[in-house]
Amino acid sequence: MHDIRAIRDDPELYQKAWDAKGLSGARIVAQILDLDGQLRAAQTALQAAQAERNEASKKIGQAKAQKDEAEATRLMAHVETLKTTLERQTEAGREADELLKALLEGLPNIPAPDVPAGRDEHDNVEVRRRGEPFAIKSAKDHQSLGEALGLMDFEAAARMSGSRFVVLKGELARLERALGQFMLDLQTREHGYLEVAPPLMVRSETMFGTGQLPKFSDDQFAAFPGLETARAVAPGEWAAAPELRWMIPTAEVSLTNLVREQITPEEDMPFRLTALTPCFRAEAGASGKDTRGMIRQHQFNKVELVSITAPEQSAEEHERMVGCAEAVLKRLDLPFRTMLLCAGDMGFSARKTYDLEVWIPSEDRYREISSCSNCGDFQARRMDARAKKSGEKGTRFVHTLNGSGLAVGRTLVAVMENYQDEGGRIAIPQALHPYLPGMTHIGGQG
Repeated sequence: MHDIRAIRDDPELYQKAWDAKGLSGARIVAQILDLDGQLRAAQTALQAAQAERNEASKKIGQAKAQKDEAEATRLMAHVETLKTTLERQTEAGREADELLKALLEGLPNIPAPDVPAGRDEHDNVEVRRRGEPFAIKSAKDHQSLGEALGLMDFEAAARMSGSRFVVLKGELARLERALGQFMLDLQTREHGYLEVAPPLMVRSETMFGTGQLPKFSDDQFAAFPGLETARAVAPGEWAAAPELRWMIPTAEVSLTNLVREQITPEEDMPFRLTALTPCFRAEAGASGKDTRGMIRQHQFNKVELVSITAPEQSAEEHERMVGCAEAVLKRLDLPFRTMLLCAGDMGFSARKTYDLEVWIPSEDRYREISSCSNCGDFQARRMDARAKKSGEKGTRFVHTLNGSGLAVGRTLVAVMENYQDEGGRIAIPQALHPYLPGMTHIGGQG
């Protein structure tokens, strides 16, 4: 959400920022300022009409006290005219306010000054790289490996749930569970994150707070108490359907909203929160992409990292969060690179984003496995999440950050493909041995 006063004070900044996001910045800013002007004009006219009505009402009493019925009658007629003016200006202000609010709610965050220009992933900037891709002769993809072991079943999942689901069995299911537990232990025991077990179903206002609604409703799964209710609720009417719940697309939604409508002491910041949860995504915008395997699923597990900070802390906290996510890949000895996203490739709520990309041998390329974003005060404004310094009267919006530490399914894919041998077995990384006692390989002991 954006501060209209900031746009009013520096429209050129926002115009350039939205141009960098691939939007028509000049048109958007002009529309915002026009609606803002209409709203302020209506408010000014309303205040003037109210003052004139109050003055006229006062004079009516004076005229009646002086038994000047003609003047009192004239003044009462004028008050009736002002009543019409008040109604008209109230409606004009309400309409302009609703249009302005809807416009601002659908606009993405503006990039930080050090975010590189660019339109898509081809313009992202590599920051660092660790590890050399493993030399694997005739590397098989994870689906072929899993199915050959009899431990990965996409057909059974499709019979139950449709496409973009998978059934993991036996040692592979244990490996996925071990990965999630390893990540959670690392983030809590060594990096100081507080483990949280949050709700998996949330209200519409919660999804709005972190930016999933209203713009990305088609990418979400909604849960209704009954089919008739589902048919009755249209986009934009979610607030009128309190029974509606959304399946979280990431624990970022639940964790960040813990400070929703709260005033947090700045002395307690930063808050560092983590959760291992299932995540649910409709992937409406990904039709035809990654239809094979586990890269893009409707349901997957992820360890999420969230930080709530004072404004001065967020840039440093962002770099720290990226390091916490990188630590998982380092411990698993997986080749990866860290990318600074360009303005056009960042997410809706992000002010600055780093992506971690892990090496996938079967594709002979790096694939995203974590995205760590500093959202500034963008989400805080949508949630009304504020901070207050001890001894001071005023409050200010907090800064929110989120990142994957990591996506468990994609990490499983990376481990399977990078640790495969020519016989189709999968070696278990040393960091996971404490979580899988007695096991050194998936698909037979070495």
